[in-house]
Amino acid sequence: MEFLTAAVDELRKLRGLADRAIEQVPDRDLHWQADQESNSIAMIMKHLSGNMMSRWTDFLTTDGEKPSRDRDAEFENDNASRGQLLAQWESGWARLFQTLGGLTENDLSRTITIRGQGQSVVEAITRQIGHYGYHIGQIVYVAKHLRSEEWKNLSIPRGKSADYLRRGR
Repeated sequence: MEFLTAAVDELRKLRGLADRAIEQVPDRDLHWQADQESNSIAMIMKHLSGNMMSRWTDFLTTDGEKPSRDRDAEFENDNASRGQLLAQWESGWARLFQTLGGLTENDLSRTITIRGQGQSVVEAITRQIGHYGYHIGQIVYVAKHLRSEEWKNLSIPRGKSADYLRRGR
């Protein structure tokens, strides 16, 4: 269960980073794209939410890629409102944490399926932490770019590492 506790802690940290970045972005900028091949913050939010609902619904008993999921639509810039995006976002995270909270030590040694491929529960959780971290890094990067000088750091600001170490973290 130590692994599961550490995984949940890491996922909560990742969510916190994303939430604090998203909060800094005005509504009009949630759909901003650097170019046609880039993802907007809104697209990433929809993608992660769709992934979470698919992966964590009936996690132990059904394939993590549900037939009802429309992954391609997650990458369409549909101009959903902040409220709509946040409702999807919250639903995805709630499903993830509800599912992880219901797992037992015995469940960690089980095999589940994602896209027809078997993998251990530990592998699946690790895979999702990496996937979510990848996209949350994109959210933070885009938000920081859009806010520029108005950006409020989410960790140690540039040039402040020594101050941070002196304060004892």
